[in-house]
Amino acid sequence: MTDAASDTVNVAPIGRTIWAIPEGYIPGRSDSDDRALVSHEAACILNVGDTDATIEITLYFTDREPAGPYRLTVPARRTQHFRFNDLQDPEPVPRDTPYASVIRSSVPVVVQHTRLDSRPEVHGLLSTVAYAGGV
Repeated sequence: MTDAASDTVNVAPIGRTIWAIPEGYIPGRSDSDDRALVSHEAACILNVGDTDATIEITLYFTDREPAGPYRLTVPARRTQHFRFNDLQDPEPVPRDTPYASVIRSSVPVVVQHTRLDSRPEVHGLLSTVAYAGGV
């Protein structure tokens, strides 16, 4: 629905405040150094609401304590792609290590997960909507 006075689209917030991606893995090798072809994991976060989303990502591992939270912001009425490869604080996300992630948001958002595996012997692209929990 369009607001004639401001010519903006008004959309009620959609999504959830808690999301889980149970399968994470960043290969340690890539077929290219070109950023577009570097193996990576990404979360695309859509915030259609009128309030910025404060995002916290916590990573879980099979053999060590969790890492995080990694803190990010998705502005109101915007979408952002975050590469797990780029997350550095509080620590870099390890390569060649299975992990899972839980994403918590201050407002409802929608999360999609994508992986590009560009190791020389294999190129694959996977994308799926994350599991939505919470409210």
